[in-house]
Amino acid sequence: MSRIAFGLSYSGQNYEGWQSQLSTQTVQDQLEKALLAFAQLPIKTLCAGRTDAGVHALQQVVHFDAPVDRDLNSWVRGTNRYLPSDVAIQWAQEMPAEFHARACARSRRYSYLLLQSAVRPSIEHQRVGWMAKPMDLAAMQEASRHLLGTHDFSSFRASQCQALSPVKTLMHADIVQKSSHPGHAYYRFDFEANAFLHHMIRNLIGCLVQVGIGAQEPQWVQRVILARDRKQAAPTFSAHGLYFLGPCYDAHWGLPMGTPSYDWIL
Repeated sequence: MSRIAFGLSYSGQNYEGWQSQLSTQTVQDQLEKALLAFAQLPIKTLCAGRTDAGVHALQQVVHFDAPVDRDLNSWVRGTNRYLPSDVAIQWAQEMPAEFHARACARSRRYSYLLLQSAVRPSIEHQRVGWMAKPMDLAAMQEASRHLLGTHDFSSFRASQCQALSPVKTLMHADIVQKSSHPGHAYYRFDFEANAFLHHMIRNLIGCLVQVGIGAQEPQWVQRVILARDRKQAAPTFSAHGLYFLGPCYDAHWGLPMGTPSYDWIL
């Protein structure tokens, strides 16, 4: 068998996350159903990072061991034929047997898009988070610096999280204002870490927004980290604006670092 890696993009609003469930309303279920239709044999897939319900992905990396011989273009076009319109394989690449989509990833990257406006989203419905109150960009940037480094992120961990350890290393946390009109602005929150806990980013966003609207000072985020207590942090923010940008691998694997959709979000 040859090992194949896919780069997969999807809109998450119609799915109960990545991981297969009895309901079959997950991205993994849709992908494996399409692979079965194309290859005429069952194929199990493994992804680089499981996404929650409602979360989008620009480059989810998936690998599987192919039970049939097909050229790479056929894997892309043939499988896409059977996928829903909001899920699409962007590329396929044959990999060495030792490649593992999850274990070989050095880090994972996410972006969160947030609309600050007195008026709720319409065209961007389920593709951005929303905050009606004005936000202080500089205060949120200051707060985000407390997140950098290796910490016990228990305060930002969902109760159902299955990670063996709450200790993660956050290498990058940045916030930029994408556009501004009177009473209306878009913000992009970028994060990169060796791994993330369940709901970790949405809980980080909840805390940063509390700082942005002036409900908390930037140093409060550091106190939340040190508390190691989920009850000390802000409520979990909406999944709608969260995008999995994909994993980062060592260069020798030769995998793409992005897809054309990066130009749209970034």
